[in-house]
Amino acid sequence: MAFIPYGAYWATPFARWQGTLAHLNSVEFAAHVCRSELGRMNLTPDTFDFAAFGQTVLQPGSFYGGPWFTAMAGAEGLAAPMVSQACATGARLLSTAVGECLQGAKQALLVSGDRTSNGAHVYYPAPQGTGGTGTSENLVLDSFGHDPWARNGMLQTGENVAAREGISTEEQHDLVVTRRGQYDDALADDRAFQRRYMPVLEVPDARFRKTVATLETDEGVEPTDPDKLTRLRPVLPDGTITFAGQTHPADGNAGMVVVADRERAQEISSGPIVEILAVGQGREEKGYMPAAPIKAAAMAMERAGISIDGVDTIKSHNPFAVNDIAFARAYGIDWRSMNNFGSSLIWGHPQGPTGLRAMIEMIEELNMRGGGTGLFQGCAAGDSAMAVVLRVG
Repeated sequence: MAFIPYGAYWATPFARWQGTLAHLNSVEFAAHVCRSELGRMNLTPDTFDFAAFGQTVLQPGSFYGGPWFTAMAGAEGLAAPMVSQACATGARLLSTAVGECLQGAKQALLVSGDRTSNGAHVYYPAPQGTGGTGTSENLVLDSFGHDPWARNGMLQTGENVAAREGISTEEQHDLVVTRRGQYDDALADDRAFQRRYMPVLEVPDARFRKTVATLETDEGVEPTDPDKLTRLRPVLPDGTITFAGQTHPADGNAGMVVVADRERAQEISSGPIVEILAVGQGREEKGYMPAAPIKAAAMAMERAGISIDGVDTIKSHNPFAVNDIAFARAYGIDWRSMNNFGSSLIWGHPQGPTGLRAMIEMIEELNMRGGGTGLFQGCAAGDSAMAVVLRVG
C-alpha cells in the first residue's frame, strides 16, 4: 500500500495539561518541531507532494490550519487538509496518506499536534432565542462529558464496558501497574528506548524567540504505588473506574513521513522497511466506546489477510484500562503481552498525535525484535475506532 521510512518520524515529550507546553499554539509548535526534524532527516520541503495536519482542539488560526502549518514548516507551496477524527486522528492521517499514494502522491508529510490545555470556549449565537442569547461550549471538557448521540460521557462508556465484561477495579489496577512497569522499560538506560524517536525538547516561549524550559521525557506521569491504588474509589457512584484506571489529557505533537514506493523508503530509511498492510475502522454499540477497537482490528486484520496469531506486537490507545482487558478477552490473548514500552494510559493523551506516537513505538519495538507484524488499535469519540497493521523488515 505505502511505506514508512524507518526513523522518518518523531514524537515530542507529552506534557500533562496546564504544564510546560500549555502556553504554545499547537499549530505553531508543531511547525517549529517539524522544521527541526525534517532537517535531521535531510529532507527538504520540495520532496513532498502531499501533507496533512491533524488536530482535534481549536487553536487561534485553526481555520487556516493545514496551509498555515506547511508554510511555517518551510513548505509554503504545499497544500494540506486538516484531518480530525478525535482520538483516531493519527490512524486517519495514515489512511489519508495511503489514499493519496494510491492516487499518485509520492511522498507525504503527516503531523498532528494538540493542546488540550486552555481548550477553546465557543459561543454559538441564537438570534431566535430569548433576547438573542446563545449557548457556549468548552470544547475539551464538555466533549469529555457529553456525547450528543449516545447522551453519556466518556467515563460512562468505560463503565458500560466494565459492566458488560465483568471487569473489576482490581483487574484494572493490575493492568495499570503492569502498564507503568512497561513504561519504565522505555525510561531504562537513560531513556534508551524513547531516545529512538523522542528528541530532547527545548521548549520555546510563546513567540518562539527563546528557550524557556527543557523536556527530556513526558511530564506529569505519576508514580504508581499498588498499595495506594487499593485506597482509590471509583469516580462514578457504583462504578469501577478510578482516576488511576484512565489516562490524563496532555499536550504535544508527533509526525511521520509516508512514501509510495519501497525504493524511496530505502533511500530515506536508516533501518528496515516499514510497510503499511491495512487500515480498518469500526463502531460499537452506543455507549461502549472502549470496545470499538475490537471491530476495527478485525477489519484491519481481515484486509491484511492475517489473524491475531499472525501479529507479533500489539499497541493500543487505551484511555481506560478496560480497553485492553476487553480487547484481550475478545481475542483470547493475555493483556500483559500488549503495549510494551508504554501506552497512552500512562504517558497521557493529547488526542491527535497519540496514535502516531503509539505506531512509532510499535515500529521501534518490532525493529528491536528483528522485524515482524504489528497491530495498532484505538478508540475514538462516538463509539468508533481505527486500527492499522504494519510489517517491519
